[in-house]
Amino acid sequence: MKVSKKSLLGVGGTLLALSGLAFSTLGFTQPTIANSTSNPQAPSLLAKRLKSLTIVFPSRSDSTDLQNKANSVAAFLSKELGMPVKAQIGDDTAAVEALRANRADVAFLSSRPALKAEQLANARLFLAEVRDNYSGRFTYNSVFVVPNNSRLKSKNSTKATLDQLRGKKMAFTSPTSGSGFIFPVSELVKQGFVENRDRLDGFFGQITYGGNYSKALQAVLRGQADVAAVSEYALFPPYITAEERGKLRILHKISGVPAHGIAIDDDVPVITREKIINALLKLNKSENNQLLKNLYNSTELVRVDHNRHLRPVRDALKNAGIDP
Repeated sequence: MKVSKKSLLGVGGTLLALSGLAFSTLGFTQPTIANSTSNPQAPSLLAKRLKSLTIVFPSRSDSTDLQNKANSVAAFLSKELGMPVKAQIGDDTAAVEALRANRADVAFLSSRPALKAEQLANARLFLAEVRDNYSGRFTYNSVFVVPNNSRLKSKNSTKATLDQLRGKKMAFTSPTSGSGFIFPVSELVKQGFVENRDRLDGFFGQITYGGNYSKALQAVLRGQADVAAVSEYALFPPYITAEERGKLRILHKISGVPAHGIAIDDDVPVITREKIINALLKLNKSENNQLLKNLYNSTELVRVDHNRHLRPVRDALKNAGIDP
């Protein structure tokens, strides 16, 4: 969390030199740590000393009974870390706000909320989720989906394929969805079909927003839209049935969408942060792995570099003319 700098009161220079202690605005003391401003991952000099940990688990449409599942993960982490760990449930927006307001220390976040968490709370992603249905292990595809009997065909170039969408009825997932809006619009901009997300009406004949993957795909299945933009994993249960999947095909793929990950606030001390990361990585072990799978169908957690992992979504947002 970003905090304002306040002067140290009531302490003489000599005492500071002898004690080597920095007093935080939160009322705790800890050894002074060299903190280079050139290192964006370095914690605040006035970082609090954690006595408990709060993790936010965002609700997702492919996860049921999430509170109980999150509680089980929290209990595992509490044992590994030797401190109380609390699991909270909320959407991505609530998770980012909890980090910003210092009500949470860790959050599972998708890529765009992770950028917002960096902007508002100086939190950073350290781990990404791996799923069996991700084409790129910890990246996945955004896909344009059409009915099997559609006259729209995959051509020998992206431009030729997407040019067929001119004047068609388009179902996006939502204006905030990475794979269901941001990446598809970015591709349309790169190919020169639209200037930005505010010029879509000049290209498509009709635009609707399903609100989630399932509803965007249902619009195509019911003939209400010619094409939908979703994540590749939305073509499987629980989003649609196997029978419905058989009525659809992928017209075009956009690769490299960053997988959801785990962000840690900057006021978590480095030593504690590493302990948290190592404890989370123990969920990859066979004896613990079901706890991870139960959350969001992820099979593994992997370390990632925050900037490198999120660069594709930064670029897509810029192309689409959308603020992070």
